[in-house]
Amino acid sequence: MADITYSSRSIPKISLRDFPSRIDSITAELIAAAETDGFFALVGHGISEAEIETQFQAAERFFSLPDSVKANVPFSHSNTGWEKMAQVRPSTGAADQKESYQMQYGAAMEGMWLSEDALPGFREQSLSFMHRAQEVSEKLMVCFARGLGFEDDYFVKAHDVSRPSAQTVLRLLHYFELDPSRPTPEGYYRAGAHADWDFVTLLFQRPGQSGLEICPGREVFTEFGIGDRWTKVEPAAGEIVCNIGDMLMSWSDDRFKSTFHRVKTPTNPAVDYYGPRYSMAYFNQPNTDCEIQGPLKKYPMVTGSEFTKAAMKRNYDALQARMKDMIDKVTETKGTLVAAAS
Repeated sequence: MADITYSSRSIPKISLRDFPSRIDSITAELIAAAETDGFFALVGHGISEAEIETQFQAAERFFSLPDSVKANVPFSHSNTGWEKMAQVRPSTGAADQKESYQMQYGAAMEGMWLSEDALPGFREQSLSFMHRAQEVSEKLMVCFARGLGFEDDYFVKAHDVSRPSAQTVLRLLHYFELDPSRPTPEGYYRAGAHADWDFVTLLFQRPGQSGLEICPGREVFTEFGIGDRWTKVEPAAGEIVCNIGDMLMSWSDDRFKSTFHRVKTPTNPAVDYYGPRYSMAYFNQPNTDCEIQGPLKKYPMVTGSEFTKAAMKRNYDALQARMKDMIDKVTETKGTLVAAAS
């Protein structure tokens, strides 16, 4: 693996305060960030620090339950439910050392909520927070629509969470604590380098629980950003860190940049955070039946469902290729050892 280098690049910070009267200037800032970094932080967005912390506390309550209870809502093909150390990234070929629980709106969550007896108030609290994140997302959608020459409500209609075809997800994440007095195990990854395949992701982080790093799209010259220049994104109270996903990159005819990011594995007790890490990612996914095509029609039109299936297949194919490469290297090493011993 190539050496990892870091950049002190600053992440654009954009205020949504007084949105109706400032929409033109906010749109200009968002478009500039989308065309370059593909990452930006939101402030003045209307969700209070108390609201965010309340949802983090709800996440802690969920993850503190016994695995046998959480297993009653296992991860499903509809992109909902709980998983533990089951997500393998093509960039690493190894499972992320975390657990997560994914929630959607409506019918997709049928049978995927824990009972009120198991987790009182969790469903109501989480849905309320999801709607707050949706309100912020729709402001971004209006700006992106203007930047691409679409009608203001173009992307909002395509991400209508009141419809049965909604795919938008709130994912709660819990990265496991490590002992800083012991060396980090070989092959241990909190979250390997990857790009999201959604429209835009809103990430909520807890202050003091660092680890997020980004490698902006225009500077990524290798497949997963390994060997390129990374930037640490320290959590700040109340800020929402956002990144452009593959879907918006396609929808903008590659004008907006989907960005590689990861959660760094702690290896240095002097600078890295080893404690339990919680984050929440709100993935804006379009309705399954919406039509996706950029204004320049660079790519063929596909539906929201078709785009998601294709993205999952690309990820699976990349993972299979990674695993084959790892197996080939092991086989080659064994052959060399046998030859040397002959």
